[in-house]
Amino acid sequence: MFVRDRMTTSVTAVSAKTSFPDALKLMQEGGFRRLPVVDRKGRLVGIVSERDLLHAAPSAASSLSIWEVQYLLSKLEIEMIMTKDVVTVTPEMPVEDAASLMVIKKVGGLPVVDKEKRVIGIITETDIFETFVEMFSAGAAGLRLTLRVPERKGVLAKLATTIFELGGSIESVGSFYGEVAGERDLVIKVRDVSKDQLVDTLEALGDQVVDARDA
Repeated sequence: MFVRDRMTTSVTAVSAKTSFPDALKLMQEGGFRRLPVVDRKGRLVGIVSERDLLHAAPSAASSLSIWEVQYLLSKLEIEMIMTKDVVTVTPEMPVEDAASLMVIKKVGGLPVVDKEKRVIGIITETDIFETFVEMFSAGAAGLRLTLRVPERKGVLAKLATTIFELGGSIESVGSFYGEVAGERDLVIKVRDVSKDQLVDTLEALGDQVVDARDA
């Protein structure tokens, strides 16, 4: 799965000359947390977030009157508060790499750009969460198993064969680092197989069943 499969393509962007009140209004009305800043050709030149706007606004302890505050903010342009060094992704990037980039850079959204740096979409933490939910078949009926297995070749093949021979089918599978080096925790969801029968069979084969529950 790639960024292009999960990104939002109807992106609301602003120019560097957009005023603070106009940008804030766009965010509030659209429910956005960030706005790409583009030039006349749609090329990315910056990004402004909800946090940027909050930091730019005077505090409640300001000695300025409400009229003075409104006047100053009306003169404040986005180019004065936007982030210019923007972390971006391409539509061809794997979605897990985009998620990793968000974690490393500690950002909640990434503009998606083409080869000319034109903004063609945006992918956010919400898109990543939705992908995660779908990947693990959350909400779908089935048997959810957590297994602790050795990190070696053939483990998944053996597991798949066992489930198939019991008449079941795998709906989803995820692999995570275990607590001990050389081990992996597998989280799988299967259907059309008895929990007791599958757990007994797997444990007889030497797999450690950490958790088994109907979902």
